[in-house]
Amino acid sequence: MSESLHKKRINKVKYLYVLGHEAMHRMGTASVLIAGMRGLGVEIAKNVILSGVKSVTVQDEGQTAWADLSSQFFLKESHLGQNRAACSLQQLSALNPHVQVSAHPGPLNEDLILKFQVVVLTDSSLDDQRRFGDLCHSRGIKFIVADTKGLCGQLFCDFGKEFEVLDQDGEMPVSVMIQHVSKDNPGVVVCTDDQKHGLTDGSKVVFSEVQGMTELNNIGPVEIKFLSSYSFSICDTSAFNEYKRGGVATEVKQSCLIHFKPLTEALQDQDLLKMNDFGKIARHKTLHLAFQALHSFVKKEQQLPRSWSQSDADSLLAIVRELNKVTQLENLDEAAVQTLSYTAQGDLAPMNAFIGGLAAQEVIKACSGKFTPLQQWLYFDALECLPEEEDRPKASRYDGQIAVFGSAFQEKLERQKYFLVGAGAIGCELLKNFALIGLGAGENGHITVTDMDFIERSNLNRQFLFRSQDIGKPKSEVAAKAVCEMNPRMKITAHQNRLDPDSEGVYDYNFFMGLNGVAAALDTVEARVYLDRRCVQHLKPLLEGGTLGTKGHTLAVVPHLTESYEDGKSSFSDAIPLCTLRNFPHRIEHTLQWARDQFEGLFKQTPENVNLFLRDSAFVERTLSHGDAEALEILGGVWNSLEGMAAGGQRPSSWEDCVNWARLKWETVYNNDIRQLLHCFPPDEVTSTGLPFWSGSKRCPHPLTFDPNNVTHMEYVVAAANLYGHIYGISGTRDLTAIRNILEQVHVPPFTPKSTVKIHVTDEEMEEDKERGSDDAARLEDLKVKLAASFPKSSTQLYPIDFEKDDDSNFHMDYIVAASNLRAENYDIPAADRHQSKRIAGKIIPAIATTTAAVAGLMCLELLKLVQGHQKITSYRTAYFNLAVQYFVLSLPSRPQDFEVSNSSIHPQPL
Repeated sequence: MSESLHKKRINKVKYLYVLGHEAMHRMGTASVLIAGMRGLGVEIAKNVILSGVKSVTVQDEGQTAWADLSSQFFLKESHLGQNRAACSLQQLSALNPHVQVSAHPGPLNEDLILKFQVVVLTDSSLDDQRRFGDLCHSRGIKFIVADTKGLCGQLFCDFGKEFEVLDQDGEMPVSVMIQHVSKDNPGVVVCTDDQKHGLTDGSKVVFSEVQGMTELNNIGPVEIKFLSSYSFSICDTSAFNEYKRGGVATEVKQSCLIHFKPLTEALQDQDLLKMNDFGKIARHKTLHLAFQALHSFVKKEQQLPRSWSQSDADSLLAIVRELNKVTQLENLDEAAVQTLSYTAQGDLAPMNAFIGGLAAQEVIKACSGKFTPLQQWLYFDALECLPEEEDRPKASRYDGQIAVFGSAFQEKLERQKYFLVGAGAIGCELLKNFALIGLGAGENGHITVTDMDFIERSNLNRQFLFRSQDIGKPKSEVAAKAVCEMNPRMKITAHQNRLDPDSEGVYDYNFFMGLNGVAAALDTVEARVYLDRRCVQHLKPLLEGGTLGTKGHTLAVVPHLTESYEDGKSSFSDAIPLCTLRNFPHRIEHTLQWARDQFEGLFKQTPENVNLFLRDSAFVERTLSHGDAEALEILGGVWNSLEGMAAGGQRPSSWEDCVNWARLKWETVYNNDIRQLLHCFPPDEVTSTGLPFWSGSKRCPHPLTFDPNNVTHMEYVVAAANLYGHIYGISGTRDLTAIRNILEQVHVPPFTPKSTVKIHVTDEEMEEDKERGSDDAARLEDLKVKLAASFPKSSTQLYPIDFEKDDDSNFHMDYIVAASNLRAENYDIPAADRHQSKRIAGKIIPAIATTTAAVAGLMCLELLKLVQGHQKITSYRTAYFNLAVQYFVLSLPSRPQDFEVSNSSIHPQPL
């Protein structure tokens, strides 16, 4: 594969996890026009270019002004007076070399628009919106309008008279195990109780692997009716055979057609408003009129209302009241109209980040047919960010922000000392916003950012501060340098430390007490909880946000005012029961987790234990303190790894030994272990209540027979042998002919199941047996003697392997995919391809630019409140959203927990 093609494939992989192959193919043929290159326009362009469309043209007739620098991150002071589109072109083109990016500094006209499949207008007049909206609607061009004015934002979509949505939510099709199906009209399907079925009325499913009532396996998609979280009804099954056991119901995703009104008609339809903050319904309806009124005001006065001008606010309100004579809103939020007028000249980076993320996601929907588009208006405001004390206003890069908040607040922002943990997808977006708003950019301000990771090629498609020449460099250093180029006044120190107990010498009491706040851009719950605890300990506010594909959440933790991040978590773990992994898998996620556990145990943990044994004289005694069962497993693994094969151990001395080991490991896990399981629980086994043991979520497995001509069998052996050789410093090969020749010489011992083996059915049963103890003590004593006598501490150290999903040459994913799919074959579970396996086994959290931009925007809106010191809980918002289906929940955060001391309730109060 050429370097260029390799870059292209890696660059698309994150979007591939979210969108899928078909949608990505459609994206690669789409040409997009984005009009307006101020802060909002460049935000949309950045996100769309990163997503991987065919081409993006940015249009703007305007010249760079000071106010643009408060939100347009690709413009610099040296660009003042020059065309915004032309000045942004080089930076936009560098985001994704596989997207054709061009600039059009001329006017917007019909001939230009007709060249594109998707057109986005920002910073546009209502006359242009009507004219070009009608043109696009008539010609089948997807049309989007996005706008921000101060702390208010607007989004509109028109994807034509008829638009087909191929996948409404982008979720994996639901697949549920069946417990029982009744013979009835309608038949009732009862699912196993290990997971809710997640289906809704009207969903369609197909059946497979049903025993007894086999007619279900042969009928097409069946529409269901929801009965409960674990049951649903289907068609008439009264004439079918009696249900016996087993079966899987799998959802069949349905496409749908959506009809849009052109903007001219949609302006009059309040029913097309999509609410996102249900405490602001009246305000959003008012904003629909207020944005129209703004256009009328600008058309008459040739400018936006002046900052904090009461006469201009009165004029705007008069226009809104006139419009409302037709609309007849019962609750007109006149205060919101006045505030919009006061702040309309403001141009805020966090607002542009949020609305820009949403708008770019709508572009992706328009290009791909994936996810449900906005129908058709959305308004968002963060007026609660305004200062409680008024400070209303020399040209400055922060003019767009000062127009809203005043100069005193700007100075306070610049004095802030903040700690950002994580410089990945969200971290890059936060740093961009910090630079634009001037956080820590004053004489006494400072930002500290830490991230232990180095830049990988797969980061480039959504961590927009990084370029291909940065691969291999520390994320924190490159990100800090990039935002200093955006705003040379920024003061940033970059660290490469992991935030955990080991770094508390660096991030100690004095460090935290010198901070004004902390922002978390982390990708694990455990890391977030640890940081949250440090912030609670030192009474520092915490900004927290996360993404999962198109889903995002944000919250602000305010000392003594809101609950902490950890308090809001009922559990950190969604762990699969150990017995399910070991003996009773029924989903591909189970076999992939099992394969990951095998990888970690064989190629990382055991070699690490060997190295610890060789260099630490207290290792054995420390291991014995963990309990007999665990000690036996660890010390047995150490002995096997050090003892040569001729003496009964598993230490190889040649490449042939590695192939021999891999072949015998295959036999153990895919044949012998399954035969032993079936010996303990035969296919016709029944429980104490007379029910079939192998039913519900328990799939009855079957052993496999090794076949060197089977591709998956050989992929396992090749990967396992190479990985095993690596930990001993033995070079391997991919030469299948040579490996087959070695396999012909491998002696596979016969296997006979043992009646003395006990297999646990539940984790509780396993724990009970551990507590009862066993005869492990004698075996452990024997192992201690062997380890003490046989292996000098000077023995050669091993080379543990850290799992790396993104290097296709290292055998890691080769092993995972083969190991998982072979186990899936044991249990008749549908196999997963490499793409799906990498996503699950690599624990990849799909991150896309649109969602990360929106999350960072919301986090920074909360930051503006924290810096002002707001102490009313009504000022803050906790957000959950899914851009795939335009789902938004913005709610007040929860208060901290009450504590009872000496029968008296204590309510934490603001300091």
